[in-house]
Amino acid sequence: MFLTLRWRANNAGESRVAGIRTAEAPAAKKPLWTQLYLQVLVAIALGAVIGHFWPATGEALKPLGDAFIKLVKMIIAPVIFLTVVTGIAGMRDIGKVGGVAAKAFAYFITVSSFALVVGLIVANLLQPGAGMNIDPATLDAEAVKGYAAKSHDMTIVGFLMDIIPATVAGAFVDGNILQVLFFSIPFGVALAMIGERGQPALDVLNAVAEAFFRLVAIFMRAAPIGAFGAFAFTIGKYGIESIQNLLILVATFYGTSILFVLVVLGSIAALNGFSILKLLRYLKEELWLVLGTSSSEAALPSLMEKLERAGAAKAVVGLVVPTGYSFNLDGTNIYMTLAALFIAQALGIQLSLEEQLLLLGVAMLSSKGAAGVTGAGFITLAATLQVVPSVPVAGMALILGVDRFMSECRALTNFVGNAVATLVVSRWEGQLDREKLAAVLNAAPGELAARPVEADAD
Repeated sequence: MFLTLRWRANNAGESRVAGIRTAEAPAAKKPLWTQLYLQVLVAIALGAVIGHFWPATGEALKPLGDAFIKLVKMIIAPVIFLTVVTGIAGMRDIGKVGGVAAKAFAYFITVSSFALVVGLIVANLLQPGAGMNIDPATLDAEAVKGYAAKSHDMTIVGFLMDIIPATVAGAFVDGNILQVLFFSIPFGVALAMIGERGQPALDVLNAVAEAFFRLVAIFMRAAPIGAFGAFAFTIGKYGIESIQNLLILVATFYGTSILFVLVVLGSIAALNGFSILKLLRYLKEELWLVLGTSSSEAALPSLMEKLERAGAAKAVVGLVVPTGYSFNLDGTNIYMTLAALFIAQALGIQLSLEEQLLLLGVAMLSSKGAAGVTGAGFITLAATLQVVPSVPVAGMALILGVDRFMSECRALTNFVGNAVATLVVSRWEGQLDREKLAAVLNAAPGELAARPVEADAD
C-alpha cells in the first residue's frame, strides 16, 4: 500500500496532485481483497475465532505477533533518524526548528492534560467501580509486584538522564526513540549549518530514506500475519469471558476515548481545516494494524510517511510524531485517571477533590516517563498510585485481567492524537499543503496512490 510510484504527466493531460491521478486519468481500483486494511481485519477476526475455540493454539501463535512488532521496531530508529535529519537539514532556517519544537510541546501539554481531566470527570460522573465493595485485604499484591517494581525507575530525573545515550550507536541498538531524537536533531542542525558542503551527505541520506520507506512497504505486507497471531494470543490467554465482570470499566474507557477522539480531537481538527472522520478513513490501514497488534509503534513508520504524503512538512513530521509518541499520550492519560478512580471506587475509598487534583498532577508528570516502557500504561499507573497513598497499588490487581483489552484502545487513541497533532503543528508553522491534504482526505476509497516522488529527468 505504500509502494513508491514513479510516473510522468503525458500529452493526454494526465496530472498529479499529491500522489493521486485526477479525473483526466483515473487510477484503476485494486480488488478489495488486496487492500491491506481488509486483510488485517480478516486476520483479527480469524485470530479471535482461533483464540476463543482453541485457546491453547491461540496462545501458541503469540510469536507471530511478537515477530512482526520486532520487525517494525527494527527499522523505527533509522526511519526516525533519516526523517528528522533530512527534514531539518532541508529547512536551512535553523530558527524554525526551535519554533516547531516549542509549538509541538505546547500542544502536547495542553491536549494530554485535558485528556487527564476528561478521564477524571467521566470517572466521577459514571462511577464505574461503585458498588463492588472489595476488601483491600483480599487483593493479590503479588500479581502487580513486577509492575510496581518497574515504576520505581520512572523518576523524572531518571527519565531525563535516560534521554542521553551512552553512545551514538547505543541509541540505535536499544531502539530508544527519545535517544535517537536527541542525536538526530543536533546532527540535522549541524548538517544544515555547513551549507553546500553538506549537500552530498544530504543527498545520500535522502536516497537511503527512500530505501527505508520501500522497506516499510515490504514489511507491512506481513501485517495481517502479525495481527492474526497477536489477537489469537490475547483471546486465547485471557478469554472473552474474562472481561465480563469488568465490562463497565472497559466500556466506559472505550466510550470516553471515542468521545475524546470525535469531540475533542474532532473540534481541534475542524478548527484547523480538516475532518477527523476523513483523517480516520485515510489512516484506516494503520488503525486496524494498531488494533490487531495493540501497539501504536507498529504503525509509526507508515504514519510518518502518510502524513508527509498528506502535505505535512517533512521536518515537522520528523519532530512531532516521534516526540508525540513519548509526550502526547492522550489514550494513556484518559486510562490513568479513569482506572485510578475505578480502583478507589471499587475499594470504597472516597477521594477528596484535593486528592483527585494531586492524582491528576502526578499523572501529568509520570505519563511523560512512560516512553519506551513495555506495558507503559499499566506501569505508569503503578508509579502514579505510589505517590497517592490513599489508593493502594495492590488495587491494580482488579484490572490486571482486562488491561490487555484496554491497551488496544490506549494505542488507538494515542495514534490518532499524534496524527492530529502533526497536522495542527504543521499548519501553525505555515508548512501544511492544504491542497495535498484535501486531495488525500477527499479521495474515494482505492483512489489513493502510493507515495509520489519526482519524475526522472528526460
